[in-house]
Amino acid sequence: MSAGRLLSLLLLLQARGGMPARKIADELGVSIRTAYRDLARLQSAGVPVYAEPGRGGGYQLLDGYRTRLTGMSEGEARALFFAGLPGPAADLGLADEVTAARLKLLAALPTELREEAARTAAVFHLDAPGWYREPERTPQLPLLVDAVLTRRAVDVRYRRWRAPQEVNRRLRPYGLVLKSGTWYLVAAVSESRIATYRVAQVLDAVLSDERFNRPPEFDLGAYWTSYLDDFEARRYTGTATIRLSPRGRRRLRDNVPPEVVRAVDSTATAVGEDGWVEAAIPIESIDHACGELLRLGVDVEVVSPAELRQAMTATVGVLARAYGVH
Repeated sequence: MSAGRLLSLLLLLQARGGMPARKIADELGVSIRTAYRDLARLQSAGVPVYAEPGRGGGYQLLDGYRTRLTGMSEGEARALFFAGLPGPAADLGLADEVTAARLKLLAALPTELREEAARTAAVFHLDAPGWYREPERTPQLPLLVDAVLTRRAVDVRYRRWRAPQEVNRRLRPYGLVLKSGTWYLVAAVSESRIATYRVAQVLDAVLSDERFNRPPEFDLGAYWTSYLDDFEARRYTGTATIRLSPRGRRRLRDNVPPEVVRAVDSTATAVGEDGWVEAAIPIESIDHACGELLRLGVDVEVVSPAELRQAMTATVGVLARAYGVH
């Protein structure tokens, strides 16, 4: 049973008034049987839910009943969105608000739901950053949060990968995205162009006096999905044919991106009787592919393109000379 879903049901009834069970089920994305069960759970927890029969009736709360979510500041209300994300909340400067909001939220729940929420919180923990790297420093993140929430343009000095490496931009922030422990800012650069910026690469940021309105049709989640699809399409610029030993194929998932693993799984054909397979994989560039495939050592052989095979040969030759192999 989801304590979060029961709280959503409680707030839904408080906000909408009488609702038939079918409508409740649709709003919460559950079956009608689950909706009836959740309504019964609320009633058994002491919440005064009753059914109004007839056309236009439905389930509703007793007149005057309100949840006790009182005394919450604006910052604490915002922090509810990050109540299960202590690390990101701290990045955003909302650590204290998260603690206060969680305590007030728990205090407002009926005893049964409060105990269930506490049990749920005790068995889930989010650690967003990936393995094998330090979390990025993002000193400008709190200011960018302010810019997003107050809809103020911000002047930034940004370090990018291509020349000129440092550029100045006036951005109109539309939202922030946390991806695998890395923060990204989605912002309008002009009326017709929206771009994505890595927050750790923002060297300086100053709030401006300019106010802006985010387009009502803009959907941050939809934009991010589209951005990822476009990034993947631009990321891989070529293909290579490789051969892998059985051990190399087992080690693949720990050394190359998922797209390469999927390509091997879908194109692998056996070559010889020793378990080696040949497969076609996408590559970003010759240098990048060389670096990735060298992680597999003797368990991989590049068949084509010739430029990648030559790069592998040259790198192995340099390593042989460095270690005194003649």
